[in-house]
Amino acid sequence: MVAVSSEDVAVTAVRADKWLWAARFFKTRGLAVEAIDKGHVRLGGERIKPSRSLRAGDTLTVHREGLAWTFTVRALSERRLSAPLAAALYEETADSLAARQTLIEQRRAQPVPRFHGRPTKRDRRALEDFLSEP
Repeated sequence: MVAVSSEDVAVTAVRADKWLWAARFFKTRGLAVEAIDKGHVRLGGERIKPSRSLRAGDTLTVHREGLAWTFTVRALSERRLSAPLAAALYEETADSLAARQTLIEQRRAQPVPRFHGRPTKRDRRALEDFLSEP
């Protein structure tokens, strides 16, 4: 259960950017605003603005780093809380959790790329030798 202070009891609606920051989806409100402006955050499938008021029961979809979270807002807070308390502000859907776990497992199964950035002289020569073989 969410620990609610007397300040939070009177809150019936919170700005979307402030709630995403308080729920720890983004490290700063600026990053939350940027994600909302780019269309990575949707309310009921529709794009929103950072100033959009969220209420308990709203369904949000957040896309970050190739992963998607779909969840229902359970509680509101204007303050950034500790991670366990912030996790109690929302409830992720079972479909979203399963899809995200599947995608994470697929990423882990992919081979690690051999070259990171610019190849060294040794790597370049090995590649040229490989390509020049008949």
